[in-house]
Amino acid sequence: MHDSSLSLIQTAMRQAEISRNTLETRIRVVLDLDGTGVSKLATGVGFFDHMLDQVARHGMIDLSVEAEGDLHIDAHHTVEDVGITIGQALAKALGDKKGLRRYGHAYVPLDEALSRVVVDLSGRPGLVFNVPFTRAAIGEFDVDLVREFFQGLVNHAGMTLHIDALRGDNSHHQAETVFKAFARALRIAVEADPRAAGAIPSTKGAL
Repeated sequence: MHDSSLSLIQTAMRQAEISRNTLETRIRVVLDLDGTGVSKLATGVGFFDHMLDQVARHGMIDLSVEAEGDLHIDAHHTVEDVGITIGQALAKALGDKKGLRRYGHAYVPLDEALSRVVVDLSGRPGLVFNVPFTRAAIGEFDVDLVREFFQGLVNHAGMTLHIDALRGDNSHHQAETVFKAFARALRIAVEADPRAAGAIPSTKGAL
């Protein structure tokens, strides 16, 4: 049977390229929601690149991120502005959201850690972030920047995002389960709903 909603979404070429240049950062993001999980990442922040690779790989999104930021100060502006730019790219690639599932959720474990992430491509930015990291830094990476990344992303993607780290003793594991669960939940939310017939998934008729 021919899946018309999937065909419509694929025909739309759900790709986007966004550049963001400020006095603090220069960011370029290219993404393809119908990719194969290939990433090309150069933010200057090694652990952050590792987390973005999880988003690409487990979300099946082709993702390229090039960033130059004021890392001589710290990584805050770079991480936040990458989140903003990825959010803008997601919003552009999703278009009018016709035929999408809209909602997605995932539980992801890594050894002793377990996180749950729930996504709603609602058009309304909202972040609930409950991640009690067990230490303040992962190497040189400030764990507060995980929230800053997702806050920037949801504000500009127009999504509601609930992130809960349910357990974990190792902060690296906690962070990695959060990014992997986000990737899996987003992958579900952006998929075509074969029963939606290209309709916008909202009783309002718009998202």
